[in-house]
Amino acid sequence: MPELPEVETVKRGLAPAMEGARVTRLELRRGDLRFPFPDAFADRVSGRTIISLGRRAKYLLVDLDDGNTLISHLGMSGSFRIEEGVASTALGEFHHARAKDEKHDHVVFHLEGSGGPRRVVYNDPRRFGFMDMVGRADLAAHPFFRDLGPEPTGNELGAAYLAERFRDKAQPLKSALLDQKNIAGLGNIYVCEALWRSHLSPLRAAGTLVTAAGRPTAQLDLLVAAIRDVIADAIAAGGSSLRDHIQTDGSLGYFQHSFSVYDREGQACRTPGCGGTVARIVQAGRSTFYCATCQK
Repeated sequence: MPELPEVETVKRGLAPAMEGARVTRLELRRGDLRFPFPDAFADRVSGRTIISLGRRAKYLLVDLDDGNTLISHLGMSGSFRIEEGVASTALGEFHHARAKDEKHDHVVFHLEGSGGPRRVVYNDPRRFGFMDMVGRADLAAHPFFRDLGPEPTGNELGAAYLAERFRDKAQPLKSALLDQKNIAGLGNIYVCEALWRSHLSPLRAAGTLVTAAGRPTAQLDLLVAAIRDVIADAIAAGGSSLRDHIQTDGSLGYFQHSFSVYDREGQACRTPGCGGTVARIVQAGRSTFYCATCQK
């Protein structure tokens, strides 16, 4: 599944093409993706102006001028592309630089904005992505969002907050970090990388980072800083683009070239002077990569 940096990269790529544009037509080329589209979905979006694009956890949010928000999840293989230009035929064929297996183009936003006509196309070979619609005022109460913790990039995430969540918890640290009720949008890749940066074992009990008085330890302070830094670095690199996930212009993210432990089983640890080797274990059905020498 795409993680937060990949979704944030998609949002930033789409924003210049979509924000302020009017949806002249929403074209649905099938009746469902992972789930059926909402009732009258195309009619409810067509004719609306896109006010802004946002992101919550791993969900892309498209705010419309009627107070509704379109929710999009990329699933396992979803991606958007932007097609700029004017119609070259009466059928609306657009000139564009690239296409990605157009038989998997399932949703097309036909847009009109200050830069002229364009299309934003959602492509999803595996169809594990989905789209939904909810009133903006009801977004926080939606089942997708009501139990989510704070964003890893927001001011709400701090050592004191995690100390409250982790106190007396015997749960392995990696599992606690992947729990979306604790932190929203944090996924497997970036948890592995943040734990390596803070020299903490994924097997360590989460509660050991909290004092008997319920205060965060210095190690928990380091972990919060590592989470923020690794997410910021991944966004700056355009995400990791593992397998199907690409940027809206078709280019790839590059953070995978900076992995310190993820997918590096058997390779030397990159901590200076460590001398250890990256190991792979399985926790709750997910691969965990870490160095047992320097991650305590």
